[in-house]
Amino acid sequence: MRSDTERNRRHLIKAAALLFENSPTPVSLAEIARHAEVSTAPAYRHFSSVEEILHAFRAQVGSEMRDFSARQTTRGMARLEAVSRCWVSLVLEHGGAVAQMRSHRGYLERLREATNYLTPQAEALAEPLRQTAEELGLGDLGDEALYPWNALFDPRDILDLIKSGRTEEEAATRLVAALRGALISWSTADQERNG
Repeated sequence: MRSDTERNRRHLIKAAALLFENSPTPVSLAEIARHAEVSTAPAYRHFSSVEEILHAFRAQVGSEMRDFSARQTTRGMARLEAVSRCWVSLVLEHGGAVAQMRSHRGYLERLREATNYLTPQAEALAEPLRQTAEELGLGDLGDEALYPWNALFDPRDILDLIKSGRTEEEAATRLVAALRGALISWSTADQERNG
């Protein structure tokens, strides 16, 4: 990709993130292009919709989380906690832009279809979740281990915890503790059903 083309793409993603972080109303692709100082025609060559820009942004944030996870030297619950805390920090850094993602389709359905913006986040969590399940003696939870993580670490709810007076540390600690309990309960329900 040419350098000016790549630069325009980066500027569009950054502009979308800034606008969504601070805008209580819907944002158009034309507004994003204007804010990125890119004309509308090239903006539409890069992205066919605002949703597509948001997906690219979410994939970028997920890649930051994946890279963080790959650098960790801890294992199991300690690594899962570090990666989860990284996510909380990323949500607080990017605020409303990360919380904009909505879909009428379920999380596992989108994950199993390798939806591009979910893939980096799933890659960041796969090994820490597997190691945690092993450490806790829960057996193989497969990709379903991502489900309780996703439910607990929803950006909207993280932001809600912070707005309600929790610090980043308190929010992350509570969410990680809840995740540990959720993984144990998830495994127990499977064992009882199969038992």
